[in-house]
Amino acid sequence: MMKFWRGGDPFIWLTGSALALCLAMITGLVGVILYNGAGVFWPQDLTVLRLEDGSRVMGTVVDRQEIPGEEGHYRLQLKVGNRDAYGLDFRWVDEARIEAGETAPDAVVFERVEWGDAYGFIAGVYEGERQLAAGEERGWEALQPLMDRVADLAGQIHDLERDEIGVLNREMEALRLERRRLERQGSGAGAIAANKAANDALWAKYEPLSARLDELRRQGERWSVALVLVDGQERSVQVADIVRAYRPNAMGISAKTGAYMSKAWEFVAGEPRESNTEGGIFPALFGTVMMVMLMSLAAVPFGVLAALYLREYARQGFLVRLVRIAVNNLAGVPSIVFGMFGLGFFVYGVGGTIDQLFYVDDLPTPTYGTGGILWASLTLALLTVPVVIVATEEALAAVPREMREGALALGSTKFQMIWTVVLPSALPGILTGVILATARGAGEVAPLMITGVVKLAPDLPLDAFAPFFHLERKFMHLGFHIYDVGFQSPNVEAARPMVYTTALLLLAIVLVLNLTAIVVRNQLRKKYATSAF
Repeated sequence: MMKFWRGGDPFIWLTGSALALCLAMITGLVGVILYNGAGVFWPQDLTVLRLEDGSRVMGTVVDRQEIPGEEGHYRLQLKVGNRDAYGLDFRWVDEARIEAGETAPDAVVFERVEWGDAYGFIAGVYEGERQLAAGEERGWEALQPLMDRVADLAGQIHDLERDEIGVLNREMEALRLERRRLERQGSGAGAIAANKAANDALWAKYEPLSARLDELRRQGERWSVALVLVDGQERSVQVADIVRAYRPNAMGISAKTGAYMSKAWEFVAGEPRESNTEGGIFPALFGTVMMVMLMSLAAVPFGVLAALYLREYARQGFLVRLVRIAVNNLAGVPSIVFGMFGLGFFVYGVGGTIDQLFYVDDLPTPTYGTGGILWASLTLALLTVPVVIVATEEALAAVPREMREGALALGSTKFQMIWTVVLPSALPGILTGVILATARGAGEVAPLMITGVVKLAPDLPLDAFAPFFHLERKFMHLGFHIYDVGFQSPNVEAARPMVYTTALLLLAIVLVLNLTAIVVRNQLRKKYATSAF
């Protein structure tokens, strides 16, 4: 028995079991997210249930559970939609109360801008008070071209608001700030009058554009659909409020696949709606990727340079050991502490000073003296720099001493030796630190909540207007989006699918970033085979 323990076999089995357990937990977590997130966009059939009291319920079956305290009795959870009519999106129905169930081929699903999905049967299509079509089939056929026309009008409205009116708004804001500067500097009445004349000219251009915008909106609001719910209620739905319409019970596999791809694309490339519980997450996706890039641009060079100095140039002694201890301790500091430091130093300190020096005419409204993507990225850079420093130092230490001495013996200076021999050989290990830092930074949320992330950011940090990169703007982030939808939404059940799909996308982004770095690292390992890595 003593020989068995001394041989180390129990510890091999113990470590192997621990590794297997960790892999099983990670696989289980990813599997749960994948199972619940991948099928969210698939059009589910609508089921009509006739209850014992004669009433009918229509919706998609979401869950089946045993009734608490009643062993052997179950209930179904249905998504019944029509939040404006019923107040809730979901309803529990005891199976014992169900007399029959059926499918209705003509049942229609309207995904709406507000109030969630609407389930029912088309009674007619109207233009104002005039009926264009009556009945389910004719109404469905008449609805399709109207939705295309409304989509075209919505595109015109979006372009008008973003381009022409957006440009005028920016010019008006620039004139307003110029007028404040002129008044602050005590400029003459002539300059202020010229400013006012330019502003009046912009208003003269703005009024016809505003009238055109109102006209486009009125055109889109002309058409409506009379929708009869399964309980007999009749509701009027504006065609302009319909994002997507389909009849799931009449769709085949190919049609459902097309709808799935359309909804998935909207999720990735669209903007959120309904308090972020529906629609897309492109602003959050864009903000996350841009923040990770800015964080990496700040953390990687400084981390590598700091490690180079500590390992290659600094005289080893008490001070250097103290610095290394401090770096290792920083790697274990809670992220919220970095957030508080970022708020005090970057936002209020650096940003407030920049406002006082360069944006005094904007005050008291802060420009850089409030949270923004720049300060959030720098805060996360401070959070991840210790990881880069430690990994880089280990990689530099692993480069064989003979390679350094050989380069110096051939006449290289110390800088040339480091640049041409040491750094290329240590790059695989450095990339390991970059991978760890990027993965940690992409998933952090706590520091961002107080340094620039918001629930909804109407303007992206990058656009077509100079200076193009607006690093002072607030931004959206996938991690915060998951927190907001999952824990701050007033409609938890309706928001749950968005939580799973957003988490799945965040995992995919981190996976892609890591795989890219791993591929580059492996190529470098093959190129520099003499590296200890």
